[in-house]
Parts: sequence; C-alpha cells; structure tokens
Amino acid sequence: MKVLHVTSDWKWTGPAEPMVRLALGLRERGVEVEIACPQAPPGADRSVGAEAAAAGLPPSLWLARGRGLRPLADRPEVGRLRAHLARGGFDLVHAWHTRDHLLALRAAGLRRRRAAVVRTWRRAEPVPRTPWSRWLFGPGTDGLLCVSPGTARRNTALRGGRPLRGAFGAVDPDRFAPRPADPAVRATLGLAADDLVVGIVARVQAHRRFDLLLEAARRLFAADPRARLLVVGRGTRRAELAEEPARRLGIADRVIFAGYRRADYADVLRTIDVFTFLVPGSDGTCRALLEAAACGIPAVTSRRGALPEIVVDGETGLLVDETPEALAGAWRALLSAPDRRRALGEGARKRAEGLFTPARLAEEVLALYRESLA
Repeated sequence: MKVLHVTSDWKWTGPAEPMVRLALGLRERGVEVEIACPQAPPGADRSVGAEAAAAGLPPSLWLARGRGLRPLADRPEVGRLRAHLARGGFDLVHAWHTRDHLLALRAAGLRRRRAAVVRTWRRAEPVPRTPWSRWLFGPGTDGLLCVSPGTARRNTALRGGRPLRGAFGAVDPDRFAPRPADPAVRATLGLAADDLVVGIVARVQAHRRFDLLLEAARRLFAADPRARLLVVGRGTRRAELAEEPARRLGIADRVIFAGYRRADYADVLRTIDVFTFLVPGSDGTCRALLEAAACGIPAVTSRRGALPEIVVDGETGLLVDETPEALAGAWRALLSAPDRRRALGEGARKRAEGLFTPARLAEEVLALYRESLA
C-alpha cells in the first residue's frame, strides 16, 4: 500500500505533529508513506516540511501556499497533484484540511477515483449538517477518521455505511514516561520544593476559558498557600487574557507563565502535580492531555469534546462542571491527597499504554485504509 498525506498548512500547528507521527507509525508497518505540503515562507520558525524531513520523511511534493476554498486558483495545484499521484502509483490520499481535501478529490477523480481519499475530522463535535459538509464528509470521502470512538459514533448517520473509524491520538511513550520532576527545572520556573502545581498546556486564546481558570486558581490559592498555577503555551493575547487578569485578581505572584517550550517540554510537564484542561484547541485529540497521562499525571478536566473519553472519572482523573467552585474543589481534593493523586496517575499511565500509543493509532488507521480501498 502506498499513501500520500497531504496538508495545505505549512505551519507546525496542532494537527501537524499527529500527521507526521501517524506517517511514521504506518511506515513501520510496511506502508509506503510520503508527505505533500507547502514550503514555509523565508524566515519562518517551525514548519511541517522541516519537521517531517527531520523525522526522515522529506516532502515528496511542495504545494503552493494558500488558505480556504480556491477552485480556480488551485487548478495548477490539482494538475501537479494528479501527476504526482499517477507518477508515484499511490493507492490512497489522506487529507487533513478542507483545502487539501478538495485538492485530493479533484486530483483523484470526483467520480472515478484514481486513488481512495481519506479525511481526518479534527474536532470532537459532529460534522456540521450543511449540504456542503454532508457531501464533503459523506460521498466526498472514502474513509473518515475521527479523534475518538465517540466522535465516530456521532458521525455514523452522516457516513451512511461508508468506512468510519474513531481513534485516540498518540504520544511517544518513552519521551513522556513517569519520572520524578527535575529539581533544576522546577527552580528555573521559580517553584519551591514544597509547592503544589496545577498545570495547563494551551495556547492563550479567548475561547480557552482563562477567565474560569484564573478565578478557580484564586479560590484554590486562598485555601492552600503552597498551590501554584503553571501555564505552558504562548498566544499573542496572553497579556490581555491571562497576565493582566491575574494581576487584577491579586494572584500574579502565584501564576507562572512558562511560555512555549521545546527541548525541555517533557521535563516542564513533569513538574505538574495535577494537569487541567478546559477547552480543546485546534487538535481535537487533546495531545497535551495524552502526554500528561503518559507521564502519569492525573487530570481535572471539563466534559467538552473528547475529554470525557480520554479521562475516566475517578480512575485517571476527575471530570467537573465549568464553574470556579467545582474546578478549584477538584484541584484541592487531589493536591491534598497524595495517595489518591498517585493512584489516579498510575491509572492514567496504564490507560495511555493501552490506548494512546503510536502502534495502536497506526493499526486503527491501517484498518480504515483497507476498508476505504475495499
């Protein structure tokens, strides 16, 4: 089987790492995998092309940069992709965004397919029931991959019996393994030896409920002088949405903004005693939550998206209502009970070893590919 993964986004965003990780997992199972993506503009930071090449998957086709639906402007790209599919003898194209989905459909043939087309739906909500979406994710897709089994069930009617799979995301089980927090890393974050850390990994955006996070933190801090909140992530509105509100609430001295981390990210993650997650971002698999679980860190989350499927309430963490009282209460319950925290963390690691591995994801997707080709 020969597969081409296509993305129309050059940026190393939420869905990009899962795509490359999946491609590597499929290659380990004997699938010939290549990647097509746009080149990054000059001076860009991280890009899909550069990261894929570093992982041993240099893109075999460079697409023109562009966003949104461009039926006329993308005609040359359709021709180039069609020729690439024919020249490479690809059996299947896996698309990750709407633009590359349409490129793949037009290149593979809208009626008589030259190659099967599979699409990843990156949200945990059902596909919108508009006529356009019903066609694109229905007859316009030979196979649909969803971010969780529950998400797949919510899209069953839309698929009308066509191939459909729901699979959790995957993380590196060796990089994200349970280890004691590095005292030197804690020190660089300004954490004392006896501080208890609630942590979140998320881009600072308005819809990620930082208002709720900070108000809950204020209540936690009032009850426990050792508690700290660690925010890992960046965002152009971080000052407006998080730093200034923390100052207004009088808790700025106990909220640590660690920014975006690379080489030491796993070590920073391990400084967290209780992980929290409120609103999924562009990657509906909630990768940071999976990484925390693999590290053996219990989680307190809302019930949005795939979160209730990832966190087993009372076994790997706690699911709570989106109120400051409920959130602060759950944090406090775990921070004050180290034995319970340890047990939930062990449950999270065990679940990660069974469900959140690259091997399991690759097997699920390979089964979807075979169904789509059939």
